[in-house]
Amino acid sequence: MKIKQNGDFNVGYNAITEHNGKFSEMLMDFGILKLAKGTTHDDNTPLEKIYLLLYGEIEVEWENEKVTVKRDSFLDDDFWAINTNKNVGIKIVGVSDDAEVAVFRTENDTLFASVARDKSNSVIETRGEGYMNDAGTRIVKTLMDKSLAPESNIMFGEDVHYPGKWAGFPSHSHNQPEIYYYKFSPQQGFGLVKLGDEGVLVEHNDTITIDPDLVHPQVAAPGYAMYFLWIIRHLDGNPYLKPTFEEQHLWVEQPGAKYWPEA
Repeated sequence: MKIKQNGDFNVGYNAITEHNGKFSEMLMDFGILKLAKGTTHDDNTPLEKIYLLLYGEIEVEWENEKVTVKRDSFLDDDFWAINTNKNVGIKIVGVSDDAEVAVFRTENDTLFASVARDKSNSVIETRGEGYMNDAGTRIVKTLMDKSLAPESNIMFGEDVHYPGKWAGFPSHSHNQPEIYYYKFSPQQGFGLVKLGDEGVLVEHNDTITIDPDLVHPQVAAPGYAMYFLWIIRHLDGNPYLKPTFEEQHLWVEQPGAKYWPEA
């Protein structure tokens, strides 16, 4: 379902889903941490934690580590995230006048070593080139999956979505719950998601919760770059490994497929 965000977030932590509260079927805490210069946020929640910088400059401290990280643009600049186990606390201080950090947490009893995620230990791909008249071309950044972070109960990444293009097509689904969080440039942009049999309008700062086994292809409006953060919660004994595609649409990826009008 769609969770509408009207306007900007408040300074501090803005909860969107809660693993033991609202939208608990997602099995995850998800929210946006809004920071002004000098704002301090401490998190000692006994859950696996991931903090992903969306934009701005922040100072991050965990265990014996302290780093300052900066990201001007969620579209163009390199990403940075920290993943810790349930026993490790995180402290974040705003350095710039305005910063946003995506926060996700879930239950996980595995006591793994903390890992900072950036392009050196992630997978960045351009997908969709060379078929469907390039209608699905986009940049996919996978920061964590079972091959990159086998100890984690979360898989996540970012899509940088070109104006007027599609993602998630041919339509696919999976058994695990998923969250999408959106940003647009310019901010008045919008996109559309086919969530099962329902069409859903998505705009800047909106969130979509995706129940298990619902297909969810989507498209951005022409002229507007669409960024979306995707977060999948692995299920016990059933981690996300690959999607299930709707067979009736798989022909669009076949070599020599003919589209109308022919390119």
